[in-house]
Amino acid sequence: MTTADSASRSSSGYSAWRLITEELRGEISDRRLRPGDRLPTEHAIAERYGVNRHTARQAIAALAEDGLIESRRGSGTFVTGEAVLVHRIGLRTRMARSLGDEESARSSSRVLDSATEAAPEEVAQRLGIDGGEVVRIESTRSAAGQPISVGTHWFAAEGLPDIADSLRRTGSITAALREHGIDDYVRASTVVGARHATTAEAEVLALRLGAIVLVAEALDTLPDGTPLQYLVTRFAAQHVRLDIEPPHPD
Repeated sequence: MTTADSASRSSSGYSAWRLITEELRGEISDRRLRPGDRLPTEHAIAERYGVNRHTARQAIAALAEDGLIESRRGSGTFVTGEAVLVHRIGLRTRMARSLGDEESARSSSRVLDSATEAAPEEVAQRLGIDGGEVVRIESTRSAAGQPISVGTHWFAAEGLPDIADSLRRTGSITAALREHGIDDYVRASTVVGARHATTAEAEVLALRLGAIVLVAEALDTLPDGTPLQYLVTRFAAQHVRLDIEPPHPD
């Protein structure tokens, strides 16, 4: 293996330029690098991470392909002003509320797949059902033409057998539930983690392989505490930040 090959691959076998890309993407996402800031030069990045300039150039190219940076002739490379959606997760979590009126009007959920199937053990436990069937829905959501999330939703089939058809028709979980006489629901719990996107997630979210997704596992209930929906949503970290609101006092 050549010196260049050794420098471009981490000890774990994961390409060094991908690791550099993800670290810089994280700095852009959490605003350590803000829109308009100049990105360090290839030489500076190569020195910072102990790699050759070709590896640094690959990392910069990946950020440019994702639209996070732009090159200005004679000036350098700068972080773009691309907006990052802040999705607020609270008692009544609604994506439409995070998007705002204008963007919400141009955005909707799209059903990728759905099935009525035996409830997996964890899902049955979360929904408080003793076996039986659930409706599983795979969906994606975009904002301003950019895919921002992909989600897996589970509902007890006994109470909401046609929820997938309603979601296809309305493009909104809230509107779909309203068609079934459910006018209000609340967020009972949310657990958030992060990992690399799978190949399928990267394809749906138009991400590069190795990009980071924020994974939110959540349970929605009726106001009286009856479990309604268990969902796992994967958000494109480069486009979405999650703001977990503190619980409301009793």
